[in-house]
Amino acid sequence: FGMFSELKFPVPWGHVAAKAWGPSEGHPVLCLHGWLDNANTFDKLIPLLPRGCYYVAMDFSGHGLSSHRPAGCPYHFLDYVTDVRRVAAALQWRRFTLMGHSMGNFSFSYCFISLQFCFLYPEMVDKLILLESLGFLLAPEDTEAWLKSKRRVIDRLLSLEAKQQTPKARSPEAALQRLLEANSHLTAEGGAILLQRGATETPAG
Repeated sequence: FGMFSELKFPVPWGHVAAKAWGPSEGHPVLCLHGWLDNANTFDKLIPLLPRGCYYVAMDFSGHGLSSHRPAGCPYHFLDYVTDVRRVAAALQWRRFTLMGHSMGNFSFSYCFISLQFCFLYPEMVDKLILLESLGFLLAPEDTEAWLKSKRRVIDRLLSLEAKQQTPKARSPEAALQRLLEANSHLTAEGGAILLQRGATETPAG
């Protein structure tokens, strides 16, 4: 376990970095570092753990060797949960163990991210290991609405990114028609005014 490999997963603003130990065919374990830490948090721990697993410790965006988000973009907890979902998808892990570290102030706890991920994607996590953690609790009446709304946000975002294509070129008339179909409250005159600034003319349309 002395040797590890460096990994990089592309994201729209650059990449998420990670380091991995053990056989890639071993049981998958995703390791999440704590507040203002990075994947090296696990350097001394991983050699003490069972050898049959494949441990991947990721650097959250803006940490370690991962790309920072663009200037002016805040780092919200749901963005970090989305980072976890991105890495799991890149690794093609359908089910894995999640190990999260850090307590500190509860609102800054990266174990909170582990717990949120488990709550949103329980079918993907076979075991949850928390190091120095507090629990993640919601009032029962809030649980279903929170789960549905947050999971929908992440799934839609990743689905849109997966479908990224070159924007379609349309004639000015077709572009106006498409805009009016999507915005039934618009008049043709209003749509034409918006398109003057909301569309880019290319040789193709």
